[in-house]
Amino acid sequence: MNANISAWAIRNPLPSVLLFVILTVAGLYSFSRLPITYFPTIVTPLVNVTIEQPGATPTELETEVTRRVEDAVAPLTGIEKITSTIGQGRSVTSVEFELGVVSPDRAMVDVRDAVTKIRSDLPATIDEPIVERIEQEAQSVVTYAVGSTNMTVSELSWYVEDEVIRNLQGLPGVGRIERVGGADREIHVELDPDRLQALSLSANAVNESLLRTQIENSGGRSDLSGREQALTTVAAAKTVSDLADQSIALSPHAAVRLGDLGSVQDTVAEARSFATLGGADVVGFAVYPSQGASEISVANAVSEALTQMGARNTDVRFSLVDDNFTYTAGNYSSAMSTLLEGAALSVIIVFLFLRDWRATIVAAVALPLSIIPTFFAIDLMGFSLNILSLLAITLVTGILIDDAIVEIENVVRHRDMGKNAYRAALDASDEIGLAVIAISATIIAVFVPVGFMSGEVGLYFREFGLTVAIAVFFSLLVARLITPVMAAYFMTGSPPAEEKKGRFILAYERLLRLSLRWRWVTVGLAGGSFALALLALMSLPTGFLPEEDTGRLTLSVELPPGSTLEDTRAVSDEIADRVGAFQEVEGVFTRAGSSTAGLEDVRYAVVLIDLLHKSRRDRSSFAIEADIEKNLSSIPDVKLRFLNTRGGRDLSFAVLGTDGQVVLDAANAIVEELSADRAFVAPGIDNTAMRPELRMQVQTDKASMLGVSPAMIAQMIRVSTIGDVDSRLPSFTDGARQIPVRVVIDRNARDDLPTLEMLTVPSDDGTHVPLSAVVDISFDETMSAIERFDRERRIEIGVDMADGLTSGQGMERLLRLESVRNLPEGVRVQATGDSDTESEVFESFAVAMGSGIMLVLVVLILLFGSVLAPWTILASLPLSIGGVAAGLWLSGSAISLPVVIGILMLMGIVTKNAIMLLDFAIEREAHGLSRLDAVIEACSERVRPIIMTTLAMTGGMVPSALGLGDGGEFRSPMAIAVIGGLLVSTLLSLIVIPSLHLIVSGFGDRIARIFKPFLQSAES
Repeated sequence: MNANISAWAIRNPLPSVLLFVILTVAGLYSFSRLPITYFPTIVTPLVNVTIEQPGATPTELETEVTRRVEDAVAPLTGIEKITSTIGQGRSVTSVEFELGVVSPDRAMVDVRDAVTKIRSDLPATIDEPIVERIEQEAQSVVTYAVGSTNMTVSELSWYVEDEVIRNLQGLPGVGRIERVGGADREIHVELDPDRLQALSLSANAVNESLLRTQIENSGGRSDLSGREQALTTVAAAKTVSDLADQSIALSPHAAVRLGDLGSVQDTVAEARSFATLGGADVVGFAVYPSQGASEISVANAVSEALTQMGARNTDVRFSLVDDNFTYTAGNYSSAMSTLLEGAALSVIIVFLFLRDWRATIVAAVALPLSIIPTFFAIDLMGFSLNILSLLAITLVTGILIDDAIVEIENVVRHRDMGKNAYRAALDASDEIGLAVIAISATIIAVFVPVGFMSGEVGLYFREFGLTVAIAVFFSLLVARLITPVMAAYFMTGSPPAEEKKGRFILAYERLLRLSLRWRWVTVGLAGGSFALALLALMSLPTGFLPEEDTGRLTLSVELPPGSTLEDTRAVSDEIADRVGAFQEVEGVFTRAGSSTAGLEDVRYAVVLIDLLHKSRRDRSSFAIEADIEKNLSSIPDVKLRFLNTRGGRDLSFAVLGTDGQVVLDAANAIVEELSADRAFVAPGIDNTAMRPELRMQVQTDKASMLGVSPAMIAQMIRVSTIGDVDSRLPSFTDGARQIPVRVVIDRNARDDLPTLEMLTVPSDDGTHVPLSAVVDISFDETMSAIERFDRERRIEIGVDMADGLTSGQGMERLLRLESVRNLPEGVRVQATGDSDTESEVFESFAVAMGSGIMLVLVVLILLFGSVLAPWTILASLPLSIGGVAAGLWLSGSAISLPVVIGILMLMGIVTKNAIMLLDFAIEREAHGLSRLDAVIEACSERVRPIIMTTLAMTGGMVPSALGLGDGGEFRSPMAIAVIGGLLVSTLLSLIVIPSLHLIVSGFGDRIARIFKPFLQSAES
């Protein structure tokens, strides 16, 4: 069959050539339209339920809202996990479903129905629950600041909302757009408490009165003058002055003008967040891509649209303050450069060995003919050009030329026997066909299981595994169809070459005969080296991902509970001033009002520090980060934490349990022990700080006697201090806009305790009772935030590792802590963030490796028609471990995800040497040579293509190993592991595999002699 394929192609070249012309054209077209993203597009069934109740404490929300929502969605089919984050006045419950069990649309419908069923059980004062499907989107592609010389902050904010966002959302690939900073316009009615008390009014009564009067509703129909007329009721004020003139009823016979109760102002909402660029306030917006969209295309489309908007309105300026697409574009450019450089090195190595420019061209053609059609295949599968698919293409460069090298080297050998190019191509392709198919089949068998790994991790690495498998498949087609054709028609014949063995071959044969004479010693020494390599590998540090110099630093800022927005502004301004003084810093962008985890609170801020590109500075971002951290350490009473490129800390884990206080005590004990260990840096508990609270304890007996309900007390306090819930605010119509009207008491009164005590609450009989008569006011503390996981309390702990230590080593030390080994009953520790993903990824890859090796064994048994020979081939796998350990040790790299991917790649490629040796040895033995002579001849004939293909693959990966360009830190450890394993495996395979083959074959002969009588009797 092998001969027929290549021989048919040689005799009928046109179909093969046309096939690859079509594939190449399709591949180039697909390449031009493939989206460029940083990570693969992930579509997961994740639904968020957001419920807001202004003024409610996290403890109150947990009891009255969050638990009820969790209990409602918990029985749904296919739930993977339920997490909740509860802050001041806001509860967010995330429901994640199992992949492949429930579709994203079905998940959203199921959650919405479950929340609808319990809507009547939730407090009446909440805003309507928001149920939305969440896309696992990356960070925003771009963030722009908008400035203007003749617009106020509220006008500029409305311009962003109405003009900018509306225009940008129609662009291809643009998903969510989020406004950053700015202020929303509101009409504030600030009431005078003394006037309210004198007139026996409350802020709530004024708010209800405006709700009844500020209306403009259509309703009814009439036929007048023979024409149908729609009826509209209009009572809304047209101007702010008209609103101030509105009458508020005191009794059936008396009313008061709204403006006489306090001030009515057209202003902005109370600030709960802000954004600054270099210390100056800005109104900005962040653009997120839709799923599957090219980040670079989105960024370019947004830039072009903003240029046009700026030309139409010259008073508005757009400034790019933060972008993620630059690094994505840099990673893409670096990957393409690495691909071209690796391909060039591979071709140069082939030429140095063959010394024939025609043969080199034939081998080189295999690269574009393998890679370009791969783009067509991955486009059909919906993949993108991201960090993993590009990684697959760059690392597979050397492998793709491997099959062609094996083919063309064998053609050159036959040609040197005196055959013409046509006959040499026919005979060589026939002779080497099984080996070529076996080499490619083993690589495909290793990587196909990676493409079908389960879970979210599997979705990320699906593109990596399948891209490698697809590219290798096309390289096999090229080697079987195109390379023989080009060799037959493009190469020239040559006279027979004299059989002169070089000094290297002669020395190798002497060493080979010695090792074969002492074959058991040879195999034993190989086993010992494998054991030592395993020990060395186990002693290396582990981590999830190598830190990358992306040119951006993220600093989390947390002030003490009770801090005001002005306190946060003062601290963030000081940070911006200090950081901006560093010469490597290009810009400092601050977003205050929420944490990196999305928890909304005025005491949080996130500082994004843009650095010069690493090619334009003398030191790494890690060194700059250390200096900035040292510079900022003198700022008092502030928690400052630099986050890694994934937005987390080096090591993160959670303490979980049903009893919140027990969980908190256990977490405090763990943090105390972590602080005493120098291996851990700045351990801290997230979201467990206590914030000051003015507690108003209702005297239920007195309230009942006076006809005052606790619900009315709570509503009066809320409306007086922050206004009613957003869904119940009166509205003021200004053209096409509806401006909310917020009724509160005067700012000074809100901050004065005696005034608060004198606020009145309406009773059942219509009288008003002072607040102090029915409540006891005291100063207390309450939790600032609560986190839950699968209906249990969760406390997150984050810590960084000291220099030289990895997250894997940190997790090992953590599990040995006394406080962790002796947790209270019902309390457990669970890895989160990168620490959780690390174990999941490594377990998934272990399963994929095991599956891949089993598939390789099956493929080899089928191809060789033997059970024992494939085991000899698989023995080359452990021979590569020593090279991996040596490469990582010399480079100082940890065992991280890229290294695991590299080891997986080795599982596919190191078997090629053994396949080439055994295939030739078995063939020579079938032609009458003794097994020993056949092995020696096979090694002598195959040593050149083995070394050639090894060096070609190594050359293809050298640019990746150097780690140059954006994303180089991710590619480098992987390439180093592959190069080290490949070189050592090749050297050992040339010595160990022949000895092992003789041992295994001898064992097979003895087994055959033992069972021969039984087989003969069965046949008879």
